[in-house]
Amino acid sequence: MSTAEQAVHAALEGRALSALQLAQLATVLQVLERDEHAPTTVRTAHDAAERHLADSLVGLDFDYLIDARAIADLGAGAGFPGLALAVALPAARVALLESQRRKCEFLERICTAARVENANVVCARAEEWTAGAAANDAVVARALAPQPVVLEYAAPLLRLGGALLDWRGKRDEREEHESASAAQELGLERREIRAVQPFAAATDRHVHVFVKVSATPSRFPRRPGIARKRPLGGL
Repeated sequence: MSTAEQAVHAALEGRALSALQLAQLATVLQVLERDEHAPTTVRTAHDAAERHLADSLVGLDFDYLIDARAIADLGAGAGFPGLALAVALPAARVALLESQRRKCEFLERICTAARVENANVVCARAEEWTAGAAANDAVVARALAPQPVVLEYAAPLLRLGGALLDWRGKRDEREEHESASAAQELGLERREIRAVQPFAAATDRHVHVFVKVSATPSRFPRRPGIARKRPLGGL
C-alpha cells in the first residue's frame, strides 16, 4: 500500500467509502504532493489527508449535502471541499467554481488524474456565473471570505430550499450577528452552527448552515468585487 493510500485509510476510517473512492482520493493526495503548481501549502500525504480530505468530508454528516444533486464549491482552490465531496457523492454533479486561471488548470489536472467525472471546473467569479443562478441544491465554501461576503456569493446560486454550508474556524460573535443581518437581506436563514472535529488535532472548527427560504432580490449579485468592498450586514 502506498503512502497516500495509507494516509487516506487512516484519515477516513469510519467513512463508508468504496475501494474505488479511496483509490481516487489517494490519487488526489499523490497529485498534491507531485504537482509543483498545487495551490496549497498542505501537500504531504498525512497532513493533506487530514486537513483537506477529512475536513472536507465532514460535509457527509449533513443531509443537505447527502441529498444534493447539484453542488457548487465557491473558490475551489486546490479542490476542497468540492473535489473530495464529488468523489464521495458520485450521484451529485459538483461545480468547482474558481476565478484564477492557474488554479482552474490545476483543478482540471487533478480531476483528470483521479478520474472524477462528476466534477466540472467553472473558471469564473461567483457573481458572473449566470448558468448557476438558482440551480444548486447546495453551495459549499471553506475559509473563503468574511461570512457576509460568502452569503452574498452563495444566495443567488441556490434554489429555494437549498443550503449553504460554510466551513469556518473559531466562532466570532460580531461576524455572526452581521451574517444574520446579511442573510435576511439575501433570502437566507441560519439553521445551524455545528462544531466539528475531522481529525484529532483539529480545534475550533465549525460548519455554518444557511437555508434559502425566499427568493434572493434581483439586485444580487452585485458587480464583481462589490461584495468585498461593501459587505452586507455592516461588516
